[in-house]
Amino acid sequence: MTIRRYQSRSISATVEKLTRPIFGKRGFGKGTMIADWPNITGSVLAQHTFPEKIIYPRNERGNGTLHLRIDSPALALELQHLETQLLDRINTHFGYRAVAYIKIIQGALPEKEPEPKVEKRELTDDETKALNDRLNLVSDPELKEALRALGTEITTHD
Repeated sequence: MTIRRYQSRSISATVEKLTRPIFGKRGFGKGTMIADWPNITGSVLAQHTFPEKIIYPRNERGNGTLHLRIDSPALALELQHLETQLLDRINTHFGYRAVAYIKIIQGALPEKEPEPKVEKRELTDDETKALNDRLNLVSDPELKEALRALGTEITTHD
């Protein structure tokens, strides 16, 4: 007789099982390409493009055609010139030659959820004093101001 033992599982393992069939139909496997699209293409291109699907030749998982939706005709022309570089970045992400061609589709992009706005808190007097004490060693005023801005950002996000 076997006894079932239920163990807690991470949400990512469960979500992956749920999303694999959906992403698989579009040729994305686990969907990491969609999630990592801004890292693959860069922020400017990611704002104006969306990878719709990858179509592979029959019985192959390489040399596919990426259907890429783009909302700017001017950027579409620019993308045609940058196609080889974009293909290199995509294939580096996959680790093999997954995409050989890019088919550009001009049109509106799907709606993106707005990123939540994070309110910054003010530094306390003690935090400001500690930051200024650390910066007293720096003699260059421009560097000092840049480090102060960095220190304020880091401290307010803790």
